Amino acid sequence: MNKYEKGIQILDERFGHFKDNVIALATIDLETSDNKPRPRVRDVDAYYESGVFYISTYALSNKMKQIALNDQVAISANFEDFHSSGIAKNLGWVLDPSNAELRLKLRQAFANWYDFANNESDPNCCILAVYLTEGTLRIDHGVEFYHFDFINKQAS
Repeated sequence: MNKYEKGIQILDERFGHFKDNVIALATIDLETSDNKPRPRVRDVDAYYESGVFYISTYALSNKMKQIALNDQVAISANFEDFHSSGIAKNLGWVLDPSNAELRLKLRQAFANWYDFANNESDPNCCILAVYLTEGTLRIDHGVEFYHFDFINKQAS
């Protein structure tokens, strides 16, 4: 097993298996009063699978408006020593047939609160995918690092 494969295995152990992960999601706000782009960050619940974090959200939220103008985002997994950059994509309404399998996974991962927080009958109830592009995982407070290039499937 090479370093990339080992690192992916660690990410899966930490974030996968239907775990409800709290991550900080950073976007860039291009529509500010002084026309200066500003970073915006918020905590979101995310489901992780195969290098992608999935978030149930609302299509008209500020984060989704910001992503529509600039799909470059950053995430940080709270207290897990992992941060990454990625490309964000609105996968559309949770009830779209193309989202059926993913919707079931989100419902399982977020079972304790999903129905309370989401109105699936509203077509703006959507799934946001964050496809990781590069990132760093720190093990044991810096004893070991995994610097990921998710695009080329490499780690140093």
